[in-house]
Amino acid sequence: MNNQKSIAVLPFVNMSSDIENEYFCDGITEEIINALTKVKGLKVIARTSSFAFKGKDVDIREIGKQLSVNTILEGSIKKAQDKVRITAQLIDVVDGIHYWSKKYDRELLNIFELEDEISLAIADEVRNNFGHFELQEHLIKQPTNNIDAYQLFLKGRSLQLKWTPESIKEAITFYNQAIALDKNYAKAYYANLQCYGLLAMWGYMPYQEAMDLAISNLLIAKEIDTSLPEYPLSYVGKFFWEEWDFKNAYLHINKVLEINSNHIDGLEAMAELFIALGFFDNALQYANKLLEVDPLSANNYYTLAHIYYYQGKYEKALEKVNYALTLNPQLELAHHLKCFCLIWLNKKQAFISHILNTTLIEEKKLLFSLINENAVTVPQQIIDKWNINSPNQTMLVPYDAFILSNSNHSDKGFLRLKEMINHRRGQVINFRQEPFFKPLHNFNGFLDLHQSNLVLKDFKPLQIEQEESHSILLDNQQINTLKEELLSYFKEDEPYLNPQLTLKFVADVLGLNTNKMSYLVNQAFDVNFNDFVNSYRLKHFKTIALDPKNSHLTILGLAYDSGFNSKSVFNTYFKKTEGITPKAWLKANS
Repeated sequence: MNNQKSIAVLPFVNMSSDIENEYFCDGITEEIINALTKVKGLKVIARTSSFAFKGKDVDIREIGKQLSVNTILEGSIKKAQDKVRITAQLIDVVDGIHYWSKKYDRELLNIFELEDEISLAIADEVRNNFGHFELQEHLIKQPTNNIDAYQLFLKGRSLQLKWTPESIKEAITFYNQAIALDKNYAKAYYANLQCYGLLAMWGYMPYQEAMDLAISNLLIAKEIDTSLPEYPLSYVGKFFWEEWDFKNAYLHINKVLEINSNHIDGLEAMAELFIALGFFDNALQYANKLLEVDPLSANNYYTLAHIYYYQGKYEKALEKVNYALTLNPQLELAHHLKCFCLIWLNKKQAFISHILNTTLIEEKKLLFSLINENAVTVPQQIIDKWNINSPNQTMLVPYDAFILSNSNHSDKGFLRLKEMINHRRGQVINFRQEPFFKPLHNFNGFLDLHQSNLVLKDFKPLQIEQEESHSILLDNQQINTLKEELLSYFKEDEPYLNPQLTLKFVADVLGLNTNKMSYLVNQAFDVNFNDFVNSYRLKHFKTIALDPKNSHLTILGLAYDSGFNSKSVFNTYFKKTEGITPKAWLKANS
């Protein structure tokens, strides 16, 4: 069932004559997604899943079903020189109606104010249609005073998100250009930091050179702005992956999630931390939250599959990793995980079929034989090929350590694992849970290979956001008093006849802010604001529709006279409330 207060922001369509402005449209879309994630009580689908529909002609209702949301935002952007036009519309996926739309024409110079205005308007309309949540005064903070620097940053971001060594190196050049225009552009420094960290981890730059550049960017960024989630996140990589300092990693992941409880990188890091510690129930909580906000991410399904794999639930792990590969057939780690599931399930035919045209076929077949066919010997030429004395030659997945550990060379397997742990190789951070390392568990010194400095009692439970806000904005006495004022105002002044009536307008009349107004309607009448207003409009429609002096007017004309400003909204609300169409109702009651 769809979460009622939920939204997916589809990539804004580039309406500019310059096709290169695609990066700008994608960047603005991501900014709005990130802004909306700050609204507690509103489920917002992450970029990866929303962008899965970019350039595809998919029915809105099907998108809503796949993403488990009931509101879709779609729109377009036209940028020309120093001006920008953004159009946006909100669609209810249940019936496909556009229940809000607006066009914005602004100077490019005011793009951050515009992003904030649009984000607030979207959140406000979702609240008006689906129920109360609290809304901040602002959702977007201006990151730079230089619009050219911002556009360079967005170009860099579009390249970084391609996640190839070449695109990441190119992204750095754009981030550096942005910094050249604005020395205080914190987000550009943090972006550089992430890029250099990735290049170091993947081995696409000399490790120490890349880390030195990453650290120099961090040192500048932290002097400018430590309020961004990127600040604590930058320490997560250092403490978790570089040093295996799980306690400090945990503290900094929590700082990321305190800034933004739905931060994808923060949620993923927490799931991975719990996996490394073998606390699978906790890991599943975070993995499932990841999938709730990013349901079409291959990486998230790979993470979930990994949890089941370490639990020994190989069939379940295989099911999830297969789905990850349907979402992204190029996800190399998922290919390896599928290989391991098939080995432990002893599905030889499927295994042979799966490893065709892949790398390390000889190692994969040998591992299968060691686990399932009573093989114990590793050919010397394979051992020589691995050159196990060289810590710099590390496979993406440590087949060498797995094979040695399950052969008559398990002592060498132990030494190889010890060597990798000493070098803090990410490939074996989950060595405690890895089934291929079980033969090493009885080795003297296995438990001392790495001691975690974090225990279960140190953890705070995951705060699952409740659907309703727990803030008490008004007490019962205030609600009862204001309820009477609101009813009196609607009876005497008939504000519902104004088709442009807004929550803010009514709030101002009652001397409330919009959060309290939304809370009042929700608590006093158990409906959202739009349904509250439309109930008055519907009652007015029924009254004037049955009046003989209005018999010359059309049903739609009467609806507009009652305050409805959309044919589709009127017809949908009428049928939802009365169970029949306006025409059928009029015929039955005339």
